[in-house]
Amino acid sequence: MTRTDPALPDVAHDPAAHRFSLAVDGHQAVLDYLLRDGAMAITHTGVPEAIGGRGIAAQLTRAALAHARRAGIKVLPECSYAAAFMQRHGEYADLLG
Repeated sequence: MTRTDPALPDVAHDPAAHRFSLAVDGHQAVLDYLLRDGAMAITHTGVPEAIGGRGIAAQLTRAALAHARRAGIKVLPECSYAAAFMQRHGEYADLLG
């Protein structure tokens, strides 16, 4: 996985829970999604304030987008963070569903 901060662990993916997660300093950051009409709808990205400002939301989003790309599915960025991230990073434009 691409890491924003090399000191952070890899993002975990739990397909059954439709969640990407990252545990940092005893706090859990998450990106939740739904599979809808053959696309990944990113519904929520949450990073506790205690670990904010370290690029963790970006790392979660990159992991989710890399997964979607490998799976050959489109992405519906329904959460405001994911939508802004995809708008700022044109290299993911091909994934927009």
